[in-house]
Amino acid sequence: MKFTSDRSTLHTSLQQLGRVVPSRSTLPILSSVLLSTEGGKLSVRATDLEISQVINLDAVIDGEGSVAVPHRTLLDITNEMPEGELQIEVLEDRRLKISTTFGNYSIMGKPTEEFPALPVIDGHHSVPISAGLLSSIISKTSFAVSRDELKPSLMGVLFRFTDTGLKAVATDGHRLVRFTKSDFDSGDYHGENIIPVKFLNILGTYLSGEEEVKLNIGENHIMVQSQDTALYTRIIEERFPDYKSVFPQDNDKKVILSREELLATVRRVSIFSNKTTHQIAFRLDQDGLEVSTEDIETVSNAREKLSCEYEGDPLLIGYNSNYLRDILMHLDGERLIGEFKSAVSAAIFYHEQAQENEDLTMLLMPIRLND
Repeated sequence: MKFTSDRSTLHTSLQQLGRVVPSRSTLPILSSVLLSTEGGKLSVRATDLEISQVINLDAVIDGEGSVAVPHRTLLDITNEMPEGELQIEVLEDRRLKISTTFGNYSIMGKPTEEFPALPVIDGHHSVPISAGLLSSIISKTSFAVSRDELKPSLMGVLFRFTDTGLKAVATDGHRLVRFTKSDFDSGDYHGENIIPVKFLNILGTYLSGEEEVKLNIGENHIMVQSQDTALYTRIIEERFPDYKSVFPQDNDKKVILSREELLATVRRVSIFSNKTTHQIAFRLDQDGLEVSTEDIETVSNAREKLSCEYEGDPLLIGYNSNYLRDILMHLDGERLIGEFKSAVSAAIFYHEQAQENEDLTMLLMPIRLND
């Protein structure tokens, strides 16, 4: 195996694969990337067993073959090299030899047979979706995904394809996001899949403009091809919570106000909140919205008043300021609507003026206020 590649091209691909390579693993081979030359192309592959990524690069191929090489070592040496061409050759003892005009380097490779094979996606359904829409879904839902490995069903975004459109749902048990695109056409595929958030976040970095990408959905895996990059992920085979029953149907208190003004207020007031609970309080009545917090441990407090349109009886309710701030940051538009029932029930937030055929609704659970 022998090829010549541009340093920056190879280094950029190694940086991208760094999102897949696990920082720690019980399988040492997973800390390596697989270099392969075949059909006049160079490919670089990484996997953590759940997600795999393949990047095809332009290179001058003088001999075909493959070798697994420690990712960190190859990344570090290409980072420190100046621009120019690299001549790379795999010797018979699996040593990777890198030759430049200013020096030579050698890295011990690992057997190719130890590197996990790519998933095979049999009988897959191909669902076309615009890059812009998919990127929007990822950015609006991924923040609400749980990071708790004891709750695997919540560590991804539920994509539900039906004849009435597309729904994407994410929750961590404290907040929930539901995105609906009613005019989405998934062709002959109807079904639902929980897609890992790590895969979606990596995929999001490759999505731009309105180009069409295809979700190739198999029985256990999903593959997306974007230009010279292919991403694979295992589908989370868990039952997603019944999110429909969580949404309140009888919230009888309603507030309309500026999203940006509320976000700025929450950011300022939360600075003085308790560093463990991040607790802030909403006091809603006909005079407006008061946002306040008090931390008895540091003897600090903050209070701000906002003008708003409010319908309903007076209400005092508490929230985790971090969760609330995330929701306000991921809603669009100048004005938002919040609907409430009581101090112990979920509130929902959404745009005052939603886009045509789209609905973005976010749910937030309250927290108990200290006396």
